[in-house]
Amino acid sequence: MQYIRLDLQFFAGEKTEKATPKKRLDARKKGQVLKSQDVTSAIALLSVFLFLLFGAGSMRDSVMAFFKQTFSRYLLVESISISSVMEIYKEVMIEMAFVLLPIMVIAVIASLAGNFFQFGLLFTTESLKFDLKKIDPLKGLKRMFSMRAIIELLKSVLKITFIGSVTTVILLMNIDDVLSLSFKSPWVTLITVGKLTVIMGIAASLTLFCVAILDYFYQKFDYEKNLKMSKQDIKDEYKNTEGDPLIKSKIKQRQREMAMRRMMSEVPKADVVITNPTHYAIALQYDDESMDAPKVVAKGTDFIAQKIKLIAKENDVVMVENRPLARAMYDQVEVGGRIPDEFFKAVAEVLAYVYRIKRKI
Repeated sequence: MQYIRLDLQFFAGEKTEKATPKKRLDARKKGQVLKSQDVTSAIALLSVFLFLLFGAGSMRDSVMAFFKQTFSRYLLVESISISSVMEIYKEVMIEMAFVLLPIMVIAVIASLAGNFFQFGLLFTTESLKFDLKKIDPLKGLKRMFSMRAIIELLKSVLKITFIGSVTTVILLMNIDDVLSLSFKSPWVTLITVGKLTVIMGIAASLTLFCVAILDYFYQKFDYEKNLKMSKQDIKDEYKNTEGDPLIKSKIKQRQREMAMRRMMSEVPKADVVITNPTHYAIALQYDDESMDAPKVVAKGTDFIAQKIKLIAKENDVVMVENRPLARAMYDQVEVGGRIPDEFFKAVAEVLAYVYRIKRKI
C-alpha cells in the first residue's frame, strides 16, 4: 500500500493563528479597528429624533420666528438691490443656522460617542495617506465581486426591507389622520406631519439599531479573520521583537564564557578551595581588613570543578576536602556573595587550618 507524503511547509503560510497583541496594536495604529458603521449611524439617528421629540417646542418657536421674519419683512422690501439681497441672504442663513445647529451638534456628538463605545479613543492619519492600491481598477473590480461586497448588498437590502416595513406599518396605523389632513388647517397639518415624522424616525432608528447589532458581530468575525496570522508570521514577529533565537543563544553563550573567564581569573586570588573532592569545588577569599566575611570567588561542579582545582594547584592555592560544606555552599552561595552566618564556624576552621599550613611553609 502506497502512502501520499505531504510536506507540512505547504501549510506553513495558512493564517490559522489568532492575532498577537502586537499585531492588534499595529493594526490599531493604522486605523484598522473593530467598528460597525451601522451602530454609529443608528445611535446618531436615534439621538437626533429623540432630540426632536423632546425639543420640539423650542424648535417650533425657532421655525415660527423664521417664517414670521420672512413673511413680515423680507417679502415687503420696497427697493431691491444687490446690497439688500445680500443682507437678506445673510440674515436668512443666520436664522437657519440657529434652527439646524442643535441638530448638527447632537448628530456629531452621538457619532463620536458611537465610535468611542466601539473602539475607544483613536486618532490616526494612516487612513488619509495616499495609496495607489486604493485606485487600482483590478483590485476595485475584485472588491466589487468579493464576499464582503455581497454581504454589504444583502445587509442594505435587509435594512431597506425592515425600515420600509416598520414605517409602512406606522403609516397604516395613522392612515385616518393622514387622509384627514386635507381638511385641517396648515398649522394642524404641520404639527401632525412633524409628530408622524418623528415617530417614524425613532422606529426606523430602533430597527436600524437591531440590524446594526447583527452587523457588529459580523464585523467582529471579519475583523478577527483578517487579523489572523500564519505560524511563520508569528515566528517572524518574534524575531523582529525579541531577536533571532539562534543569535540570542549565541549571545548568552558568549556571556557565559566571559563570566566563566572572569570567575577563573579570580581563583588565583583565593585563600582556599573547598572540594567534594571530585564533583564540587568552592574557592573562598578573605581579607580581614576589607571584608566582614569570606566570599565565594568561584564555584563549579564536575568539569568546572576540575578546572578550578587545576588553576588552584598551578597557583599554590590550598585545597581542603570537606564534602558537606562544599555541597551546602554550592547550593546556597552565589559567586561574589558573602557566606551566610551558619557557615562561619566551619569556614573559620578551614581558614585557620590554611593559615597554619602557610606559616609552616
